[in-house]
Amino acid sequence: MQRALRPLALIAALANCAPAAAPAPAPAAPGQAQNAPKAADAQGVATAPYDVAPPLPASPPAPARHVLVRAGHLLDVRTGKMLADQLVVVDGDIITSVGPAPATMPAGDVVDLSKYTVVPGLIDAHTHLTGSPEYIGLRGLTLSVPREALLGARNARATLEAGFTTVRNVGAGGFSDVALRDAIDAGDVPGPRMIVSGPALSITGGHCDDNELPSERHLVADGVADGIAAVQHRVRENIKFGATVIKVCATGGVLSKGDDPRTSQFSLEEMRAIVADAHRLGRKVAAHAHGGDGIKWAVEAGVDSIEHGSYLDDAGIALMKQHGTYLVPTVYLQDWFLENAEKIHAPDYAVAKARTIFPVAHANIGRAVRAGVKIALGTDAAVYPHGLNARELGAYVKLGMTPLQAIQSATINAADLLGWKDKVGALEPGKWADLVAIDGDPTKDVTTLEHVRLVMKGGQVYKDAR
Repeated sequence: MQRALRPLALIAALANCAPAAAPAPAPAAPGQAQNAPKAADAQGVATAPYDVAPPLPASPPAPARHVLVRAGHLLDVRTGKMLADQLVVVDGDIITSVGPAPATMPAGDVVDLSKYTVVPGLIDAHTHLTGSPEYIGLRGLTLSVPREALLGARNARATLEAGFTTVRNVGAGGFSDVALRDAIDAGDVPGPRMIVSGPALSITGGHCDDNELPSERHLVADGVADGIAAVQHRVRENIKFGATVIKVCATGGVLSKGDDPRTSQFSLEEMRAIVADAHRLGRKVAAHAHGGDGIKWAVEAGVDSIEHGSYLDDAGIALMKQHGTYLVPTVYLQDWFLENAEKIHAPDYAVAKARTIFPVAHANIGRAVRAGVKIALGTDAAVYPHGLNARELGAYVKLGMTPLQAIQSATINAADLLGWKDKVGALEPGKWADLVAIDGDPTKDVTTLEHVRLVMKGGQVYKDAR
């Protein structure tokens, strides 16, 4: 208690020693700026501070909009039923009702989509909005955190205009994804709703560390931590600076130097410490894991999703089903990367690993789909250009999903994984008014979702190409 009183006593003493307040300055002479510096004393020290203009009065909040969306067809993603001539009523940013359109439209701002099919805004559970394929390898070391954030603003717009109104961003340097999320939420830039991880957690020298430079550079990535105490600190630090999900690299990766995607990185004890702290503090955990003990230990530790799963075997599939763990495959990037590796100057080590791993991944992920592992759509956009996210849906159909199952992976399943099933993923009262308009029937041809006509997020239209 004595220590608490000392600062107060010091403040009081300083106040007693302070010089008497200067008399109020005279009004400025005509033509003299109010913010001009005051006169200085003989030593050249200003005798009074600059004037500061009072803050502008706050603008009154805009009245909530009453929007009527008339859909020629509306997809119920839970049942797969295509409902004809529907009316979605939006108040503010929330859907208040969905049902058959009346013969006479009630009052409100009408968005006429009577010639189109309307589906919920899509969800990508694995993005890197602040990255791009041209920064894979050594060139990525030239990308500053401020530049990452600005790059993210461009990519956020492309992602939103592609029909993805919600994303989970799993890995970004210097909390640039936190800054991007906050800018989107403030209305500074257009973009999807974001759940963000900040820097991904990695062991020293593992995938998600920076291993391209020699030892004398002493370069270590933001999220590197070794040992139980260190990983607990990193989880808490990420949450302190704005992370709403924790991303951990449980195995080696494809595009990183010097590691093996089949080997584990963190020990089981470290993984358990990461998950325990994250869950206790209200955050889910996404584990980058390609195979081996890394998948099994991550699932046993209680992670919420396995990202990639390239070497997922029967034992891993059974364990994921037992624990209810989601798999977030990133399939389309495999074709795009091998076709464009030379164009983007991908490092030789990354191309060599990709050529070995991607064919195996196709087979194993297909087996997981057929076995009934829960799937949420993720793209790993940044390995390929942002805005092509919907091509992942077609890749899932090629693996054996029906078009409806693929759509569900990007709607109700992804919403469940993110912990937002009461907010996004379906066109239902009480959820955010996030929707997409397309031509045709996506339950018959899922590639129609690659050609979005209109995108609405929170009741506001961000793209209109009707």
